[in-house]
Amino acid sequence: MKQQDTENIKPAIEESWYQVLKDTFDAPYFYKLKLFLLEEKKRYRIYPPGNKIFEAFNLTPFDKVKVVILGQDPYHGHGQAHGLCFSVQEGIKPPPSLVNIFKELSDDLGIPPSDNGNLSSWARQGVLLLNATLTVRAAQAGSHQKKGWEIFTDTVIKTLSKQKEGLIFLLWGNYAQAKSALIDKTHHHILKAPHPSPLSAFNGFFGCKHFSKTNLLLEKQNKKPINWRLENKQSLIE
Repeated sequence: MKQQDTENIKPAIEESWYQVLKDTFDAPYFYKLKLFLLEEKKRYRIYPPGNKIFEAFNLTPFDKVKVVILGQDPYHGHGQAHGLCFSVQEGIKPPPSLVNIFKELSDDLGIPPSDNGNLSSWARQGVLLLNATLTVRAAQAGSHQKKGWEIFTDTVIKTLSKQKEGLIFLLWGNYAQAKSALIDKTHHHILKAPHPSPLSAFNGFFGCKHFSKTNLLLEKQNKKPINWRLENKQSLIE
């Protein structure tokens, strides 16, 4: 593919996001990132599928964002990742961190744990489920870190912080909490807790009550609270 053709490829991202991020899509680093991804796809299986890379943005337009949950990497197992942090596609067994998210949701709001790990219904209500890195090689965690995605997603966080008011950022774990430096704390709310991973969930993620706290903060702003309940699905793929 010629350089000019690569530069002119418009990302398959929802239009309101394209408009606020247009400058970063035109930046040299993003061109290098596109070249990197084109080469990776020739040699490896990449997750999530190409049409799902910007799914978090496509399900949660810029003007609809009310809550931001930050993750790090997409899942790298077959059929799991679909562009939303912590979420897996329907029919896939929820991974351990997501199971712990459901446990805390149950303890916090009395919502029974779901066997459906697809969090798209949260995204459609204004919860931006943003990973810091948006792609990964199959079975190689962290393989697309420091290739440009972090510059892009840091720009997303800074743009949200600058152009919106009263967002609620849920920062779980040290990696996500480091992003608090990008957020104007005088205009937004930040809720911190340990990561929901089995390695750290018992150190304070359980009992953080972030789901009820988020809804209280939304209600104080006269915004509609999030319905965190997910429909259960059958026929899980182990």
